[in-house]
Amino acid sequence: MITLLYFAWVREQIGTDAETLALPAGITTVANLLDWLASQSPGHAAALADRSRIRVAVDQTFARGETPITGAAEIAIFPPVTGG
Repeated sequence: MITLLYFAWVREQIGTDAETLALPAGITTVANLLDWLASQSPGHAAALADRSRIRVAVDQTFARGETPITGAAEIAIFPPVTGG
């Protein structure tokens, strides 16, 4: 099982702030995960439609599409963060 956390407008479009899921076999990278999630509901599809607007952290470390997720406990999906 893996915990997915959603923040800001990603959370609003998906309709929840967290999910705990068993991922199907073959979902081994961040890119695989985002592709699979986008097929799960219209909200997921809308939130993940423009991947340039999405950031991901695997076990609290920023990740890229090719980052492995096998064995991860938590994955956060959020918009880019700006400082000020």
